[in-house]
Amino acid sequence: MRILGIDPGLARVGYGVIDVNPERRRDPPVMVDCGIISTGAGRPEGERLVEIARDLRQLLRLHRPQQAAVEKFFFYRSSNTIAVVQARGVLMMTLARFRIPTVEYPPMQIKLALAGSGHAEKGDVQDAVMRELQLSERPKPDDAADALAVGLTAWYQR
Repeated sequence: MRILGIDPGLARVGYGVIDVNPERRRDPPVMVDCGIISTGAGRPEGERLVEIARDLRQLLRLHRPQQAAVEKFFFYRSSNTIAVVQARGVLMMTLARFRIPTVEYPPMQIKLALAGSGHAEKGDVQDAVMRELQLSERPKPDDAADALAVGLTAWYQR
């Protein structure tokens, strides 16, 4: 089974693709791909949202995930809150158009699933991603590592 994890954002959308074996849950998950969808800061917001949708469609066609997992946006006072929520909406709509079952997890649940504490530090979560995927180094950039954590959470919560 292939799971796509997504860490939403407007400037950078992290993605991580993992393969898991539902028949043999003891087999470790395997990282297939990870990276970011990056949009240029100087461009109009609408164009950036179109770019996110287009790039996500390409990823979906390339990797053909059977499930997606998206980090729920944690609301706080920030100048980019609305833009991130809009980007998240584009991501959710694109996944729905491809009929990919999607689950959502808040940051605390992801931290708890991977690091054992809902208040874990980012480095602890990244170390857990390395350990669970048997990687020799942390995935880069951080947005991609976060997306892998979201995908792993979906696997562990099944």
